[in-house]
Amino acid sequence: MAREGMGRALHAGGCDGYGLENCGYERKPMNFVRWILGRLVLGYDLLTRPQPVEREAVAQKALDEKTQNLALYQFHACPFCVKVRRQIRRHALNIELRDTRNDETHKQALIDGGGRHKVPCLRIQNAAGDDTWLYESNDIISYLDRELKLT
Repeated sequence: MAREGMGRALHAGGCDGYGLENCGYERKPMNFVRWILGRLVLGYDLLTRPQPVEREAVAQKALDEKTQNLALYQFHACPFCVKVRRQIRRHALNIELRDTRNDETHKQALIDGGGRHKVPCLRIQNAAGDDTWLYESNDIISYLDRELKLT
C-alpha cells in the first residue's frame, strides 16, 4: 500500500495518467528524466510561444461562441498537450483548459466521460448536451482546423 502511494507521488511526467502503482520503485530514475524533459518542453514553449492571431472583435466573438462548448483536458508539462495549447494560442481560441493532474474533479470527469485518464483530450459538447471525447493531439488539431475553419 505504501508502495502505491509513493508511486503516485513520484509520477511527474508522461501523458497516460497512470501512476507507478504497477511498476514499483525501479521507475524512480525514469520519473526524474520525465520531469527534466517536461521542464525542457515548458522552457522551449515559453521561449518560442506563437503570437495569437488578431481578428476584428465581431469575428473573435463568433469564434468564441463556437468554442464555448469545448474543454481541453491536459497536463501542464505533457509535450502533446503543449502542442495543442500552442495551436489554441496561435489561433486565439477561447477553450477552457482543465488540468487533470492537479484537479481530481477534472481527472474523474475525464475518466467517467472519456473512459480513460489520457491527455490531451478535447471534450466536445453538442447543442443537445451530449459529449464527444477526442484524444490524440493531431486529431484534436485537425478537428479544430476543420470545424472552426482555421486554415
